[in-house]
Amino acid sequence: MKTKNKHYWLVSFILFLFGLSFSLVSNASTVITGISDGMNYQVKLITRNLSIPWGMTLITTDQMLITQRQGTALLLDLTNNTSKPVKGLPKIAASGQGGLMDVITEPNYQYPDGWIYFTYSQDTSKGDITVLARAKLSNETLTDWQELLATDSASGTSRHFGSRITFDEQGHLFFSIGDRGVRPNGQDLTNHAGSILRLNLDGTIPADNPFTNQSAARPEIWSYGHRNPQGLAYDYQANRLWAIEHGPRGGDEINLIIKGKNYGWPITSHGKEYWGPLAVGEATEKEGIESPKKVYIPSIAPSSLLLYTGEAFPNWQGDLFAGALKLQHINHLSLDEAGNIINEERLITELEERVRALIQSPDGLLYFSTDNGNLYQISPVQP
Repeated sequence: MKTKNKHYWLVSFILFLFGLSFSLVSNASTVITGISDGMNYQVKLITRNLSIPWGMTLITTDQMLITQRQGTALLLDLTNNTSKPVKGLPKIAASGQGGLMDVITEPNYQYPDGWIYFTYSQDTSKGDITVLARAKLSNETLTDWQELLATDSASGTSRHFGSRITFDEQGHLFFSIGDRGVRPNGQDLTNHAGSILRLNLDGTIPADNPFTNQSAARPEIWSYGHRNPQGLAYDYQANRLWAIEHGPRGGDEINLIIKGKNYGWPITSHGKEYWGPLAVGEATEKEGIESPKKVYIPSIAPSSLLLYTGEAFPNWQGDLFAGALKLQHINHLSLDEAGNIINEERLITELEERVRALIQSPDGLLYFSTDNGNLYQISPVQP
């Protein structure tokens, strides 16, 4: 009888531990809860063990395509969190800050016939460059690969490739390239570095681009004077383009991008040299140069930009969200109708992870990836 009781209690204890373990696992997906603009939200861990997930886009409601900086991509099934490697990518020059970078589906994308756009670094005899390409996806294989623009952006460094992509839904795409670690590139219109470019969806040059009639200038350039823009977002309702870029030590910027304008780098900057307290540039502002809408001192190290349009969080509609690498949060910015930034909020700071990419689903949920290799979802909860 004693032996039987001993076995009974042992089994009961094991079942208790199993139940506790099951409870912890089943509740582990929700890692953070919070309140923003009077709305309750929760952050759920969707999947882990990714390898610097640099870009992501939804192929279908349940399928997400994720690029990884070392040069691979995977297709994630959001219903069961299983993933499969994607075939058909070109050779990627994954070195330093370069690699396989952004990915985004064209407006009104339909699987499997629609185009998916990529940016990545490519090795050339002059050094690595940023390339824009597009392809179609069938099952887990990319087909009809088209290199749309191999940019003139080579340098001897492995820094400041950019590069994000967005669309204006008027038949154009924008993508960004950093100065490639060579400061004078920011003011040099004869190459693509330090610029935001504008193309037609097939890679041809729009006739109304600002520098098409300047023989020495690259006709793809839409704006210049940028250090390293790693976030682009288009506001379809207000018909305006936003960018966020890395400054030097201090001086990250959010800019409202206007056709043909100069954004100052390296003539104007709010940042300091990395090696000492000396200011970079001639001044923080100068005539003929567009001033940023917001400057971050100290730097947050921005990595992405999103303008929220969803129904899940109605009080966020029209607001900007940026990922922060160094300061490890999502930067939430409220705007007025004129595009002035009137409030800043820092979300998910307790997570303490470098936020790399940020996208919105059709139903208004937010997904973000981190350099830890994790993918999270932000969804509303009832108070």
